[in-house]
Amino acid sequence: MSTLLHSHSASSSAFTLPSPRRRSAPINPLPRFSRQNAIRCKLIEPLKFDNGRATNQTEMLIGGSGTAIPSFLVAPNTRVQDLVNKNDTRLRIFSGTANPALAQEIACYLGLQLGKIKIKRFADGEIYVQLQESVRGCDVFLVQPTCPPANENLMELLIMIDACRRASAKNITAVIPYFGYARADRKTQGRESIAAKLVANLITEAGANRVLACDLHSGQAMGYFDIPVDHVYGQPVILDYLASKTICSDDLVVVSPDVGGVARARAFAKKLSDAPLAIVDKRRHGHNVAEVMNLIGDVKGKVAVMVDDMIDTAGTIAKGAALLHQEGAREVYACSTHAVFSPPAIERLSSGLFQEVIITNTIPVAEQNYFPQLTVLSVANLLGETVWRVHDDCSGGIEPYSSLGID
Repeated sequence: MSTLLHSHSASSSAFTLPSPRRRSAPINPLPRFSRQNAIRCKLIEPLKFDNGRATNQTEMLIGGSGTAIPSFLVAPNTRVQDLVNKNDTRLRIFSGTANPALAQEIACYLGLQLGKIKIKRFADGEIYVQLQESVRGCDVFLVQPTCPPANENLMELLIMIDACRRASAKNITAVIPYFGYARADRKTQGRESIAAKLVANLITEAGANRVLACDLHSGQAMGYFDIPVDHVYGQPVILDYLASKTICSDDLVVVSPDVGGVARARAFAKKLSDAPLAIVDKRRHGHNVAEVMNLIGDVKGKVAVMVDDMIDTAGTIAKGAALLHQEGAREVYACSTHAVFSPPAIERLSSGLFQEVIITNTIPVAEQNYFPQLTVLSVANLLGETVWRVHDDCSGGIEPYSSLGID
């Protein structure tokens, strides 16, 4: 199976100010990036964690484990390092406490150090944030997913944004790999709250100028923000990993675990050698009546790849996998960007129904939640490239976002 992602050459032209007029002293041209230093996109080398075993973070950052991480994360990214002066860069990256490992990987990709920030909690649970370095006039990126505990991490993000705004940061981008409350995006019954819109308002009013999110639960969540939203999809990382497994395309079938995820599964199947699609349809005939599950499509003797945006309690995806085995599927893979893993998800996922459970590190996985079938891929290169392009767009940009699949 051919590689699913391709590099795109960047193109940009040097820029100099016109000759000064009516001035005796020359004006130096603004520093610009040369064509030979233009960024090239490289997103096809995900982190390769050993199945069921967490990789030591120290080894990961210094390359002590040899083949544990791709080459561009072992040392600072030289192509970006050539463009950024560490001593006087306007690009700053700060991490909250929700996922510092991912933030560190993003900083490594960019060849930068994480900004110094002090975050602590008082005895009554109140959160205190203080920046330990100046951000005046800087382009600041705050990496903080609102994963469990969602309320704690959300409040921490809001206070971080406020601290940067009061420190006179030029632009503040909230990098939210996992956007909590995204499932409360509409009213399904009367007198319900649309919490996704409320959270979007909170982030905007706190002072964020832009949001960078990964795999929102639904596309309309972008419209809840009154500021620009860059929506990045984690599917390319998972697709590239599946391509490396060299599964025969004739044996593949992509499965949506519910009717609501059909559009996502169809897009996934199209990129995966245009594989056929199957749908698990579940419905209840009344209250307290066991649900009836039906399969639309043929999976007999095939390798079924179940695709969803998140795995929470794993109830839906586990029941779907059991149905696929009943219908004659040879193997079942579960693919998801966000691993929420609320109990009893681990018991369901490790029960033997799945050949492999493939997730990304948008949400940190506790060491006790690893199991033999689990594979964790990193989206640090994807988010790092997006951060750089968002930052550089302020000065003209190097490549269009479309080469990354960014909206």
